[in-house]
Amino acid sequence: MLDAVLAACHFLAIFVLITFLAIETVLVKREWMPAAAARLARYDIAYFLSAMVVLATGLARLYFGAKGAGFYLPNPVFHAKITLFVIIGLMSVYPTRRFQAWRRAALADPGFVPEASDLGKVRRCLMIECHLIILLPILASFMARGWGL
Repeated sequence: MLDAVLAACHFLAIFVLITFLAIETVLVKREWMPAAAARLARYDIAYFLSAMVVLATGLARLYFGAKGAGFYLPNPVFHAKITLFVIIGLMSVYPTRRFQAWRRAALADPGFVPEASDLGKVRRCLMIECHLIILLPILASFMARGWGL
C-alpha cells in the first residue's frame, strides 16, 4: 500500500509541476503584459515548490518504495533521469531571475512590459524545459522495467 501511495503522490506532484511550467510558458507573451509580469514570480515559486515535492516524493519512492534503492541506484538510466531533472532545474534559474526582475519593475511602473528580446529568451528557455521534461517519464518507464541493469 505504501508503494501505491508514494507513486500517486509522486505522479500528482509531477502533474502540478507541469501545470505551473505550462502556465509560465503561456504567460510569457507581450500581449499578457503588464498584468502577467508580477504574477509570473508567484507562479514560479509554485513551480519551484512543486519541483521540491517531486524530488521529495521521488526520494521517498527510492528509499521506501517496493523496489528499493538497490534496484535503482546501480541503473545508469536512473542516473540519466536524475541528471536530466537537474538540468531542467538549472535551466529554470534564468527565467526565475527574469521573473523576479519583472516583478520589481512592474511594482515600480504599473505599465511595465519586458523587452521583446527578453521575453523571447525566457520563452525559449521555458520551451526547452517543456520539451526536456517529456523525456523524464520515458526514462522512468525504461528504468522501472530494469533497462540499464
